[in-house]
Amino acid sequence: MNPRTCWATGFLLLCVILNVGRAAQAQSGSPQTKLSVHWEELTAGDFQQAIQRAQGTCLLPFGILEKHGPHMPIGTDLINVRYAALHAAEQQYAVVFPEYYFGQISEARHEPGTIAYSRDLQLALLQATTDEMARNGCKKILIVNGHGGNDSLLPYFAQSQLDKPHDYVVYLVGERTPRSGGPQKKTTVDAHAGESETSKMMVVRPDLLHQDRATSESGGDQHRANLPEGVYTGIWWYARFPDHYAGDGSAASRELGEYQMNWWIDSVSKAIVAIKADDVSLKLQNEFYEKSAHPLDTRQ
Repeated sequence: MNPRTCWATGFLLLCVILNVGRAAQAQSGSPQTKLSVHWEELTAGDFQQAIQRAQGTCLLPFGILEKHGPHMPIGTDLINVRYAALHAAEQQYAVVFPEYYFGQISEARHEPGTIAYSRDLQLALLQATTDEMARNGCKKILIVNGHGGNDSLLPYFAQSQLDKPHDYVVYLVGERTPRSGGPQKKTTVDAHAGESETSKMMVVRPDLLHQDRATSESGGDQHRANLPEGVYTGIWWYARFPDHYAGDGSAASRELGEYQMNWWIDSVSKAIVAIKADDVSLKLQNEFYEKSAHPLDTRQ
């Protein structure tokens, strides 16, 4: 066989191999497409697949826009909570809603950059958002709270879902920092823009930190109002921390930030697993709606 014949035979053999490979791929189906966990990055067609893969489970990371001491970005809570939610969703697939910061932050209205919406708008917008998420297939909505000022708002919102029937369930994860474990903290006051939050930002967006400014303001408790324990007033935060800084960000460390952020991601990831497996809450919710419409028929 001459060289030209060998070349032609080899070329034909290569074509046969390629065609067989294409045919086999067509029969077995193409590899599963890697779907983004970001709601806004999905095409309409991919969104349909994403909701199916997520088993109707969607995350709503809830941040805020407010001053975070003299050294941290205004969007700290928003940046940190989205980081935790997105990484958790990548471990246990879920669709993550875009940036959401329409929460309770009245106590920081005196600080530049704060965006504070009225209470009526906060609740109306959140209800409209979860309703729209559910209309798009999110029947299990996990709100991941990244802001301490929402700690009363969000449980109330979840409880208010019992006011009228909904075909979806709202879940809430509010813990952002482990209560124990990890590297020893250096400070005792660590409530806002302090050691923990600053440490997390060292992991998430260190380029946005200005550690040289962390001691330019005091994050100490100023004790400007003295009321008995158990007596609450809305001005309590301003009375204690008028500069919107509670702690000492200069004490932060990346080691602490990695521990706390990994704990947060793991907590959200475990919540996603539990929520996907939950086949009871919606049934009980529907049962409640039915009984609440006929309270006199409820057995006593």
